[in-house]
Amino acid sequence: MIEVNGLTKRYGHLLAVNHISFEAREGEVIGLLGPNGAGKTTTMRMLTGFMPPTEGSAKIAGFDVFTDSLEVRKRVGYLPERVPVYPDMTVSAYVAFWAQLRGIRIPQKRVEAVLDQVNLLDRRSTVIRNLSKGMRQRLGLAQALVHDPPVIILDEPTIGIDPQQVIEVRQSVRQLGQKHTVLFSTHILSEAEQVCDRVVIIDRGQIVAQGTPASLRQQLQHGSSLYLQVTGANEATLRKLLDTLPGVQKIERQGEGFVIQTRTNADLRGDIAQKVIQGGYRLLELRPVAMTLEDIFLDIVGRETK
Repeated sequence: MIEVNGLTKRYGHLLAVNHISFEAREGEVIGLLGPNGAGKTTTMRMLTGFMPPTEGSAKIAGFDVFTDSLEVRKRVGYLPERVPVYPDMTVSAYVAFWAQLRGIRIPQKRVEAVLDQVNLLDRRSTVIRNLSKGMRQRLGLAQALVHDPPVIILDEPTIGIDPQQVIEVRQSVRQLGQKHTVLFSTHILSEAEQVCDRVVIIDRGQIVAQGTPASLRQQLQHGSSLYLQVTGANEATLRKLLDTLPGVQKIERQGEGFVIQTRTNADLRGDIAQKVIQGGYRLLELRPVAMTLEDIFLDIVGRETK
């Protein structure tokens, strides 16, 4: 549904987006993940036809974003980071206005359906200026959905809203992925891991990694990590005990226990348990530690900045 090839945007000497390529298939939720200023918003503005690229191409639902812009816009719902609203309109009138702009001839039925979808039906008569920021985000999502487009593009949809509303927006994004292709940007690592089928990590305008969170962990996790908790041994004693074990690379304190990093993916739990017990200490916990999307991101971005 979304095909991006060599997409580039320059502002004078500044290379904001640098020859990026990725795709999103039908029914996928793709997260565009990166720090502030990485080029996420610029990419989305090019994909939605708000600005032309310097180089490269992009297609949405088979239509070229730049030569068939009107056809693309019919098939895309876009929620920008700052939701454009008319504060003196009611919720229902605002969505009806967008429905008419989108060519829906009898909008009222569709308006009520989409307000119900974003949990704003009971607020349909409320004047927009009286809505909280979280409700305005949901209203922005309603205008993006009113014409039932196959592709939804959301720019930082959870920024600046309270934790309960963040949960609601994330649930909405997952539900959208059942019927639509969803591309959304975020700099919140846990959000991408919870919501996305795949992630595209972008830093300083370039894609530095992409794939499912699980595949990225498999590609980028060098060796493995174990969490160990024992009684009767201090940090120095434990380091002396385990440093002699082949394969142990690093031992770091974490809370009440230690994280042991190994050089290979070989399972060293048996060897570590044996060492601890032979040393006369009591083993309380020994378990694998999975690499998180945050670990992946920090590892990649850290390498890029060196």
